[in-house]
Amino acid sequence: MRSADHSPVSDVDHASASRLSLSVPPAAFPIEEDDDYTIRRPVSRPASSASYVLPSPSHAIATPRPTLMFAIASDDVEEVRRVLESGEAGPNDPVGPQSALSFALSNDQLKNKLEIVKTLLAYGADPTGLTQSITGQKQSRRSSTSGDVPLPAPVVESLDPATKYYVARADDPVTRKATGLLNRSFFRPLARGLNYQLIGQDRALEQLYRVLSIHSQQSNAPPVVVMLCGPSGLGKSFLAHKFGALLDVPTHTVNMTAINTPRDLWQSHSLSSRDEEPTDQNLSDFLIANEKKRCVVVLDEIEKVQDEKTLWTLLMPWELGRCSFEAGGRTVDTRNVVWIGTSNLGHDLVFEHHDARDNVQKTMAREEYSALMALLRPRISDRLGASLVSRITAMLPFVPFTDDEKRALAAESLYSIMGEGAGTLEPSVVNSIVNGALADYSILEGARSLYRSVSYQLVDAI
Repeated sequence: MRSADHSPVSDVDHASASRLSLSVPPAAFPIEEDDDYTIRRPVSRPASSASYVLPSPSHAIATPRPTLMFAIASDDVEEVRRVLESGEAGPNDPVGPQSALSFALSNDQLKNKLEIVKTLLAYGADPTGLTQSITGQKQSRRSSTSGDVPLPAPVVESLDPATKYYVARADDPVTRKATGLLNRSFFRPLARGLNYQLIGQDRALEQLYRVLSIHSQQSNAPPVVVMLCGPSGLGKSFLAHKFGALLDVPTHTVNMTAINTPRDLWQSHSLSSRDEEPTDQNLSDFLIANEKKRCVVVLDEIEKVQDEKTLWTLLMPWELGRCSFEAGGRTVDTRNVVWIGTSNLGHDLVFEHHDARDNVQKTMAREEYSALMALLRPRISDRLGASLVSRITAMLPFVPFTDDEKRALAAESLYSIMGEGAGTLEPSVVNSIVNGALADYSILEGARSLYRSVSYQLVDAI
């Protein structure tokens, strides 16, 4: 998962490490004092050719479109995304003797290597031929579509933990199978975004994709209601706030800690995140404006509402996709609304389950995750009421990170704070900062503790 939105450390200037000074001569062809300025008359053209005029070109010479190699070599993430999105090039097209992914991973001049690699993977770059050299684990049995050979050891050693993590995730059978569930669904952009923006939570994403795939195949399905539960700092709010942006649909976020009555809920204005457009609409206005359209409502910290009876006003919208904001008011069609709640409920249960596992460094098996979901639902039901919980489509526990996931999170925190400047750091410096962050990790705070540790290490280095 990516760290929650934070502001960069403003008083740390790392730009100087990445500046390039370019000098251009004052004149490409300097004029000497003894240059001959004699005016020479043009030679007269024979009369027979006096009427000859050079024909105008029928069309301008076409400028070649930028290639994927050019976009990568230019260190331009947006151009890489544009080329792939437009179809001008495919993610597995060869770039010289290697694939685009191998070319990006091997290019030590790229300051935006991590984002370029994530973009290539999101659009379907095949890492099969590279995974074993990067992770040291046995290569996938499926054949590679890129024809890549393993990367040289010096290249692998130069890669940061986040880059290694995303390459390995793209070749993981769990990721490939889960992503395939949304191939023909309206929700397909979610997989492209979340797989390469959210670190960890593989089983939660798999279950989410399953639910959305089934929903897409039903003509009269009830509204989608998803509850993201578990300890702090594991990515619940990040996923909830990214959901609408990745689908390119409107989102309204409610801070449930400030809600006292049903009227407060319907009159609440959106707590806009970086991915949401600022708006003056309250929740009822938002639902009316987007009636019968796909949109997202995020109920952040839902269990912290002042009076849990307030949530009863959600019973009909969640079950029937119909909503009335006041007695005698008109009914609004909310069947296409995706409701997402976030909550810390069940955090103790998640920790207990985690501590009982034989190997906490391994991705949880699907059977383990299903058992955890089954344990969590009655716990949430006891708190919020069975009538409400019975209308929730999917209750997804978020689980603690493995060490590889923590390392990837620490590396991404470094890039988030330093920007392009992080791309100029020596691998030994990056690894030192990452190891320092792991030593400061708090399981109760999750990714936030890693971000804070990276920030403090950079401040101390000033």
